[in-house]
Amino acid sequence: MCGRFSLDASIDVLIERYKARSTQDFGGQEEVFPTNSVPIIINNGSNEIKMMKWGFTFEFTKRPIINARAETVDVKPSFRYAFFNRRCIVPVTSFFEWENVDGKKIKRTISIKEEIFSLAGLYNTFEDKNGRVYEAFTIVTTEANESMKKVHHRMPVILTKEMEKYWLDKNFKDIKALKYMMQPYKGKVIIV
Repeated sequence: MCGRFSLDASIDVLIERYKARSTQDFGGQEEVFPTNSVPIIINNGSNEIKMMKWGFTFEFTKRPIINARAETVDVKPSFRYAFFNRRCIVPVTSFFEWENVDGKKIKRTISIKEEIFSLAGLYNTFEDKNGRVYEAFTIVTTEANESMKKVHHRMPVILTKEMEKYWLDKNFKDIKALKYMMQPYKGKVIIV
C-alpha cells in the first residue's frame, strides 16, 4: 500500500524531467496525503502536467480509493476503463510506509537513486455531491520487492524511464507488456 508520498520539486523541474507542458503552479510538497491535489503526468498526444486529486471516489465507498492492485486492475470494474484508457504517471521524490517494530509503527521514507521517479497511476473523471466534475488519480501497487519486504508486503509500481512512454500511451494495450511493467521494482529501494 502507498498511503503518503513526497513530491519535493517545482513545476519547472517537472516540466524539464517529463518534457511536458503545463499551466499549473506547484512549488513542491514534503508530504502528500490522500485527497490532496498534486501534479500528474498524462499524455494526450504530448506529455501534459495536470493537477489532480488523490483518490477515486465512488458512492459505494466511505473513503477515497488511493491504491489499485496490479494483479486485478485490468478486471475490476472500478479500474478497468482507466487501466486501458487513462494511465498516468505520479511523479514522486519518495514514498512513505510504516514498519512494525516491536509493536510500534515507525515511519520509513523510501526512494530510489533517481531524484524524481515515476509511480504507475490511473486517472478518471468524477462528480462530487454538488455536481462539480473533477479528475482524480490512484496509485497502482504490486508485491514488495526483496529490499522492501521488511517494511511492507506491497509497494507502488515504479516505472523505469524506458517504460514511461508506453505506460502513458493510451493506444498501447499489450496486456502482457503492461503486466510486465507492473512487476515489483527490479532495483534496490533506499529505506531511511
